[in-house]
Amino acid sequence: MEYLDEFLLIVIAHFFAVASPGPDFAVVLKQSVQQGRRNALWTSAGVGAAILLHVAYCVLGVALILTQSPSLFMALKYLAGAYLAYLGVQALRATKPPASNEGEAVKDVENKTVQEEPVWVAFRRGFFTNALNPKATLFFMSLFTLVISPTTPTSIQVGYGVYMALATWAWFSMLSMMLSRDNVRGFFQQRGYWFDRGIGIILIALALRVVI
Repeated sequence: MEYLDEFLLIVIAHFFAVASPGPDFAVVLKQSVQQGRRNALWTSAGVGAAILLHVAYCVLGVALILTQSPSLFMALKYLAGAYLAYLGVQALRATKPPASNEGEAVKDVENKTVQEEPVWVAFRRGFFTNALNPKATLFFMSLFTLVISPTTPTSIQVGYGVYMALATWAWFSMLSMMLSRDNVRGFFQQRGYWFDRGIGIILIALALRVVI
């Protein structure tokens, strides 16, 4: 009960951070439509696992090094921007699918005619999208310096991190379940490469925003 107020502040701050649109949402949306529910859930798991990385370097004090080294933080920003731009360019290269009606698109989804990528690739994509996101880095640096007291035991801080990782995984898993429904996927897949290119533009715009 001693740390209940601190925990509630973390819950509120984390909810608004994870619910705000960003690279994580764009990637989960893309995977849900293109690859399906199983892939999107593994992508969500990767996003959640990356939270533990942010918590780890904050607890270990690496966040302090980042705040004191602008060049190191800039390098992180450029790396994140390059990764998002890479994902965006991949999406922009989508080709126009054969003409089909909506019923056929839904049927294709149900029959799983689209070859799914390995789950470890999906997990890796979600992990690196969040791990390299400077927005997440800044959020956790602020959280561990402004909200969490330096006197809070390390075990309690780790507990906060585990909660945020699980909450992030649950949030994006819920979105994956909704966005990977057959009728939703059929709607987007009927419009094929226009959706892919739209997501590609969003990812490249996010990359530019991260760097600038």
